[in-house]
Amino acid sequence: MSLSRKNRPLTIIITGLSGSGKTVALNAFEDSGYFCVDNLPVTLIETFVNLGHKTPTLSKVAIGVDIRERKFLAHFSDELSSLRMKHKIKIIFLEATDTVLIRRFKETRRPHPLGYKDLKRAIRRESALLEPVRHEADCILDTSELSPHQLRQLITESYIKKRPKEMTVGLVSFGYKYGTPSEADLLFDVRFLPNPYFIEELKEFPGTSEKVKTFVLSHKESKEFLRKVKSLLQYLIPLYKREGRSYLTIGIGCTGGRHRSPAITGEINDFLLKKKFNVSLTHRDLHD
Repeated sequence: MSLSRKNRPLTIIITGLSGSGKTVALNAFEDSGYFCVDNLPVTLIETFVNLGHKTPTLSKVAIGVDIRERKFLAHFSDELSSLRMKHKIKIIFLEATDTVLIRRFKETRRPHPLGYKDLKRAIRRESALLEPVRHEADCILDTSELSPHQLRQLITESYIKKRPKEMTVGLVSFGYKYGTPSEADLLFDVRFLPNPYFIEELKEFPGTSEKVKTFVLSHKESKEFLRKVKSLLQYLIPLYKREGRSYLTIGIGCTGGRHRSPAITGEINDFLLKKKFNVSLTHRDLHD
C-alpha cells in the first residue's frame, strides 16, 4: 500500500547561487544520515524520490540542484508542481551578496559555472535566472555573514532533528625518534619529564604499568603539566566540536614512546572519559 503524501518522508532540495554554500549545506545533511545527491537532473528528481521512499536506506533524501544542470530552469516549475502533489518537499535557497560571492570565487580560484569572463556579470545573470526558483523556495538563507562552520551549524540546528555524530577525540602516544603522527591536530612534548628508561627497575616496564605510571605521575612537573593540559583540553574540545569536526587527534610524545607518553596519555584519556567526551586511545610505539 502506497503512503499518502502526509505520511511520506520529507525530501530536501538545496539550491541557490553558486558560491553561496550549497555544498556545505548538503554535507551537513549527509553527515546527519541523509542520502545526498548533488547536481541531479531535474527530470530525474521525482524518479529518485520515489525510489528513495521504497528503499529503507534511502528514506531520508537531500538533493542539490543548481545552474550547472542546464535544463534546470526550463523544467523546474513543472517538476516541482508534480513533486509537491505527491511528496513532502522543502526547498532551501542559498544566496549571498555580490561582493561576498566575488570574494569567495577569487579565494577558491574556481570559474563561475556560467562561464562568463566578467565574474560580476555572471553572478548577476545567475541571480536573474534563478529568481523564479527563489520564488518557489520554502526558506531563503543569506550566507553572506556566515562561515562554512556557522552555516553547517545553522543547517543542523534548523532542519535536522537528529543530533549530529559525536566528535571523536583520538589520543595517540608516540616516540619522537619514530616521527610525529601525521594525523595529529595538537601535539604535546613530554620529553621534559623524568625518564623511567634510566631507572633500572623501571626500564623494562611500559608506561601503562602501575609502576611506571606511579613514577611518571608522582613528579611535580607531571602534576602541573596535567593540570594545565586538562584545563586547556576541556576548553578547546567543545570549540573544535562546535566547528563541525568529526575527529580531533591529539599526539603526546616522548623520546621512544614507551614510558612517559603512554603514562601521560592514559591519564588524559581517563580524565576525558570522566568528562563524557567520545575518546579513542592508541599507543603507537608501545611495542612488547
